[in-house]
Amino acid sequence: MDHQATAATVSIRDEGRPPRNNEEVVVSVCTTCKAAETEGGQSLLEATRAAVGTGATVRAVQCLGVCKRPGTVAVSAPDRYTFVFGDLEGEAGASAIATFVRSFAQTAYGLVPWRDRPELIRRALVARIPPAIWSPADGSPPK
Repeated sequence: MDHQATAATVSIRDEGRPPRNNEEVVVSVCTTCKAAETEGGQSLLEATRAAVGTGATVRAVQCLGVCKRPGTVAVSAPDRYTFVFGDLEGEAGASAIATFVRSFAQTAYGLVPWRDRPELIRRALVARIPPAIWSPADGSPPK
């Protein structure tokens, strides 16, 4: 497969693409996260569902593999970056995720500028994973 041609095709297709909507956004909350100082994943799931409301699909998942940073949440959508956050707890974590989801939904690639992210989310970032469909040769983010 010609990766350069694929990247060029995606770039042309996505150029000027309008912002997406929240209906495509999926918030995955690890429900197996546990630590002595946290309430556990199930309470984070419930708080996140309440905070996000109908703004995105919030689902329970078993183990996102970030066990050293319990309270793990992934925010994803088709053809956009996936963000993984850890160390989130209760209503404060859920509120920060809800704010992030609103910004994420308004971007073409899910790249929420650092300054537009809630402070809690800035510290909680574990990974930013590029969309599988998009992979330029130099690895730079879309413009």
